[in-house]
Amino acid sequence: MLRVGVIGVGAMGQHHVRIYSEMEGVELVGISDVDKYRVEEMAEKYGAKAFTDHKELLMEGLDAVSIVVPTTLHKAVTLDAINADTNILVEKPIADTLENADIMIEAAEKAGVILMVGQIERFNPATTKMKEIIDSGLLGKIVSISTKRVGPYNPRIRDVGIILDLGVHDIDAIAYMYGGDVSEVYAIAGKDIHSKEDHASVMLRFDEEQAGVVNINWLTPHKVRKMEVIGVEGVGYLDYVDQTVTIHDEKWIRDAKVEKAEPLQKELEHFITCVREGKTPLESGIDGKHALKVALAAIESYNRDSIIKID
Repeated sequence: MLRVGVIGVGAMGQHHVRIYSEMEGVELVGISDVDKYRVEEMAEKYGAKAFTDHKELLMEGLDAVSIVVPTTLHKAVTLDAINADTNILVEKPIADTLENADIMIEAAEKAGVILMVGQIERFNPATTKMKEIIDSGLLGKIVSISTKRVGPYNPRIRDVGIILDLGVHDIDAIAYMYGGDVSEVYAIAGKDIHSKEDHASVMLRFDEEQAGVVNINWLTPHKVRKMEVIGVEGVGYLDYVDQTVTIHDEKWIRDAKVEKAEPLQKELEHFITCVREGKTPLESGIDGKHALKVALAAIESYNRDSIIKID
């Protein structure tokens, strides 16, 4: 029986709590949040211990913990978990700065604990299917991947702009589909309803003249989460919300068979499997750092109005 905990039980953290509580072979030992009323209410609902200090939760001898706190707190809380010899899933983005990401990655490696980054779209069944199709060669060489992730603004998001909050999803997803890293980035963005950028179009360059385009905003009144993959032999359309994949080529329009499931459940199951078997997670700290590096470069590009090369 693996002993797990959750630090941070806001909107996303509550889903971590729910899923862990339903997992076989997993004991939800405790949850932590600075909101005393909320954490006690959640703990009572799911039969776990409540803590307002995460360090006290980490003293419970946990095998694994989800860290679902504001981005600016990721480094401090992650280092506390590492010092407690606990395997970690930290929600995206991995950190607020590259320096902090490096500190987290190096500390986890030195301690021999797993550091996984919660990039949920990697675990969407539609993503899995599209990746299989690309790797099979059905679409031929991929030359462009574009995404649209738009919807109304959520007032709880105050510490980061849309590129760090939403853009990292698609930066990571496009890099995952190509199986490579971004070499250059150029972004056009602006801020109209938020203190930081609330809409952006981000251009990504990969090797072999391959492109990525990320379109994001908090201005659209309805939620859209889609990807378009263009290959020399066909085009693939992915809908993250509906979990559908459709392939168009010269002869056919075909819907791929996608076994629908809750992406966060798949993600946490993968994390627990990695903890049990000592495997490297699909979204490692290094992957999380790359997505962060590109997102920060996109913000720099927007502020400087220039192309930024990625080392």
